[in-house]
Amino acid sequence: MKPHLTPRAIVAELDKYVIGQDEAKRAVAIAIRNRWRRQQLPVELRDEVTPKNIIMIGPTGVGKTEIARRLANLVNAPFLKVDASKYTEVGYVGRDVESMIRDLAEVAVNQANAEERVTVEEKAREHAEERLLDLLLPERPTPSQRPEPAEGEAAEEATEQQYERARERFRRLLRDGKLEDRRVELTLPERSMPSVEIFTSAGVEQMGFDFQNLFERMMPTRHVTRTMTIAEARDAIAQEEAEKLIDREKVRVTALERVQNSGIVFIDEIDKIAVAERKNYGPDVSREGVQRDLLPIVEGSTVVTRHGMVRTDHILFIAAGAFTVAKPTDLIPEFQGRFPIRVELKSLGEADFVRILTEPENALTKQYAALLGTEEVSIEFTRDAVEAIAAIAALINQRAQNIGARRLHTVMEKLLEDISFNAPEQRGRRITVDGQMVHDTLKSIVEDEDLSRYIL
Repeated sequence: MKPHLTPRAIVAELDKYVIGQDEAKRAVAIAIRNRWRRQQLPVELRDEVTPKNIIMIGPTGVGKTEIARRLANLVNAPFLKVDASKYTEVGYVGRDVESMIRDLAEVAVNQANAEERVTVEEKAREHAEERLLDLLLPERPTPSQRPEPAEGEAAEEATEQQYERARERFRRLLRDGKLEDRRVELTLPERSMPSVEIFTSAGVEQMGFDFQNLFERMMPTRHVTRTMTIAEARDAIAQEEAEKLIDREKVRVTALERVQNSGIVFIDEIDKIAVAERKNYGPDVSREGVQRDLLPIVEGSTVVTRHGMVRTDHILFIAAGAFTVAKPTDLIPEFQGRFPIRVELKSLGEADFVRILTEPENALTKQYAALLGTEEVSIEFTRDAVEAIAAIAALINQRAQNIGARRLHTVMEKLLEDISFNAPEQRGRRITVDGQMVHDTLKSIVEDEDLSRYIL
């Protein structure tokens, strides 16, 4: 994490994408800054400082997931979003909670692998260029093809120089893009994985064995020959060369270190495993069991992954739920204690919707303008149009289920349905969406309460 990312700076970055919810933004900003502070401590004290996990409480569509996702992108941390409802207690059919750490490790490895690929990309391109020249030119003269010794070394040197001149000439043509459509035959490796079914009560992911790597080592590498253009071959060869240049051990070590010190796990639907009235039978037993299984993961334990052992002591866990039926206090006390920070996200109203439609860098109005711009159709939303869209979205949320800002997607899609459909035939057209157009387009649907429940 970079030192300049102070809590105030983090909140300012989140403000670019998420409207309101200042309390939640402050909580996650402090949690992230504390990670940087921990790294500045002496080693003996560093391990004692653990992250303060957070529970976000609020209805759907208010920005819980978006805050966590944008935060992870901001600090370049491995991030995984999971639903608590898909996990089951050990002994039941379903995924065990340790699989979330294995998945997080995979995310970190892919992230580190992509970064390493960028560092070797230039060298891989150079290697690809040399291999393309080998495909385009006949083989370099071998000793048997060279002139007889009696003809002297001068003739042999002239042949070598002639070959190098031809190679440089083709190199210039390649770099100028004049050979992009020429077709060449390229031999590439192809790994074929055998179809193997393994029957266990726990599932393959819990067996602690990396069958994929085992089969990759056992099975010989097959090669296939394909005909493709130079442009396609360049990318294929560069990718193959990059794979050879990447230091796998470095990627693994970097990924594991990043998971353990920077990883963020966002557990959504946490209220679905809360038990309002505890029983000794039925699905509630498994729900409470999931909470108990999560305890050691959240508190700190070691999980075996295909890339190595991962300690979860310093992974930040952010849980979220609507808690419309259950309450946070319905979680078992030990689980509540592992999430000491609670923040409540407020429901969004008409004024919030107006801001959401105009202020963020990825505002819906900007997205639709960019999408239609690809068809050379210019669209502009007036202020009264934005206010009308926000008012309709707020009204439908009151009438039906409150799905927060997601209602804006529904309203916008219905509003612009005809424009989007006819856009290819209306190139060069300028469209102004005003309040009157919004009301005229959506009036019949909004006035019919039954119809609006199904369409909006």
